[in-house]
This record gives sequence, C-alpha cells and structure tokens, in this order.
Amino acid sequence: MKKIILPLSVLIALAIAGWLAVPLFAQRTDRKVTKFHEDAESLIVGLQQYKEFVGAYPTGSLVEISKALTGRTDKKILILVTRKSELNTKGEIVDPWGTPVQIYFSNNAILIRSAGPNRVFEDNKGSRGDDMYRSS
Repeated sequence: MKKIILPLSVLIALAIAGWLAVPLFAQRTDRKVTKFHEDAESLIVGLQQYKEFVGAYPTGSLVEISKALTGRTDKKILILVTRKSELNTKGEIVDPWGTPVQIYFSNNAILIRSAGPNRVFEDNKGSRGDDMYRSS
C-alpha cells in the first residue's frame, strides 16, 4: 500500500504544480507581454539618457514626460530610443493594450507600470491582478 501512496502523492503534487504554472507560462509567451517588457526597457534607457543630458529626469504629467523625450520642450532634446513608443491621442505613452503607463522616479531608479491585459491598475496583491512592472 505504501508503494502506491508515495508515487501517487508525487504525481498529484506534480499535477497541481503544473496546473498552477500554466498562467505564468502563458503570460511569459504572450506577444503583448513581451512587447511591454521591450518597450519599458527602451523607455528606461531613454529616461536615463535624458537625465544624462539634462541632469534630471523629466517632470510633470505623462504627456509632459512624453514631450520631453521627443524634443517638444524648450530643452529640445530628442531621445531616439523612445521614438518608437506608442502614444494615445492625448500624447501619453501607452502599453500594448492601449492604457497609459505609469512612471515613477526615485533618485537613480525608474519604475514603469502597466495595467496589463485587463487595463485596470490594481493595488492589491489578489490572484486576479495582472499589472506588470519593469524597473532599472
């Protein structure tokens, strides 16, 4: 009997682990998730380049940050890395699902946040949350 219970327990544990891992692997292989990470990395590089030229990160709303990176301010600095960032009609940088990203600055660190596929920013750690982050 013990010879049957141990292999059966291992098989059940592996099945449960596989079932729990499916959403994680599905999210990693989603083209839009990959695009978010690539775009966010480019945006971080662009923001760092901007800081190198100006001495500080751009400030203001997301529209003002977008303008600063595309040379549409009095500083006239164009950051080519962010040239391919997608913008909505307001001029905000958006994620692959069309939602404006959130950008946070802290000393020398940058955090880019996406609402993810459900297009809702969620501040809880519930199992339904699909927000994505990329930081420097």
